[in-house]
Amino acid sequence: MQTCCFSNPHRSSAVQTRKEENMKVYGKVLGLVVTGVFSVIPFSASAENPKEIRVDYASYSPTSLVVRKMGWMEEEFKKDNIPVKWVFSPSSSNAIDFLKKGSIDFGSAAGLSAVMARSNGAPLKAVYVFSKPDWVALTIEKDSTITSVKDLKGKKIAATPGTDAYNFFLRTLDMNGMSKADVTIVNLAHSLGRKALENKEVDAWMALDPHQAASTIEAGTKVLYRNPDFSSFGFLNANESFVSKYPDTVKRVIRVYEKARTWVIANPEETAKLMSEEAKISLPVAKAQLKRNDFSNPTPGATHIKSLKAGLPVLVQEKLVSSEAVGNKAIDELITSEFMK
Repeated sequence: MQTCCFSNPHRSSAVQTRKEENMKVYGKVLGLVVTGVFSVIPFSASAENPKEIRVDYASYSPTSLVVRKMGWMEEEFKKDNIPVKWVFSPSSSNAIDFLKKGSIDFGSAAGLSAVMARSNGAPLKAVYVFSKPDWVALTIEKDSTITSVKDLKGKKIAATPGTDAYNFFLRTLDMNGMSKADVTIVNLAHSLGRKALENKEVDAWMALDPHQAASTIEAGTKVLYRNPDFSSFGFLNANESFVSKYPDTVKRVIRVYEKARTWVIANPEETAKLMSEEAKISLPVAKAQLKRNDFSNPTPGATHIKSLKAGLPVLVQEKLVSSEAVGNKAIDELITSEFMK
C-alpha cells in the first residue's frame, strides 16, 4: 500500500508566518547593526583630529610670530572646530621641556637641542625647518680687553644649557683646545645673560637673537666669535605620538608654516615690523635678526643630518649624549622629510 503525502494547508500557513516574522526580526537586527555601524563612523572620523592644537611661538623663530599674528593656524582648522592654543617658548630648552611634558604638540628648537633630548629618551620628530639662522655669537662687554676665546680661561660666561648657544660655546671651546672645565659657566636665561654682561657681572655671554642683536645695537656689546656653521638650524618639532596619531594634522600645520615662510621671503619690511611688535624689540634689532635667517630650505634632510652629526662629538665628550652611536641613531630617528612630501 502506497503512502501518499499531502501538504497541510494549515501547516504551510504557519511556516510562512514564521518565515515572515523571522524576516522582520532579521530586518530589525540588520537595521540596528547598519545604524550602529554608521553611528560609529563619524566618531572614528572625528578621532582622527585632535581636540586642540597647541603650538609654541618664540622670538627666535620669525615664522612662528608671523603665523600667530596673521591667525592662519586658526583659519586652517576653523572648519573642523579645532581650537589653537599658543604657548611662548623663551628658549629651545623650554620648547623641548614643553614637548616632553606634553603641554605643547609643536615646539621651535635648535637642532642639537632636539638631538640631546631624543638621545635621552624624548620621543621627538623634527618635521620642518623654520630657518637656518646665524643666531648665536660669543659676545663680550663693550669695554672688555678680551681679544680671543683662549683669553676666557678662568673667566665667567653666561649661557643657557640645553640651547644652541650652549652647544655653540662647547664647540668653540673644543676648537680652541679647551673644555667647560676651563671656565665657569653661569646658568642664566638669554635675557638675564644680557643683563649680566652689560652690568659686568660676567666676562662673556653666549648670546642668542634677538637678545644678541639688541645688546649689540643698544649697548655696544662686541662679538668675540661668530660661526654660522656652529648653529644647528631651527626645527619645528612634534611629539612622536602626536605625529603617529594625527599625520594629516601635522601636514596641515606645516602647510601654514610654509605659507608664513613664503610671506616672510616676499615681505621682509613687513616681517621686521611684525617681529618688532610681537617680540617687543626695536625695528633696527628686528631687521638685524631677520637678516641672519636663511629661509630657503624648509625640508629636513641630508644637509641637516650632516650638520647635526658634525656637532655630536662634543656632546658626547661633555656627556650630554652617552655615545656617538646613540647620538647618530637619535639624529636618524629625529629627522623626517615625510610630511614635506
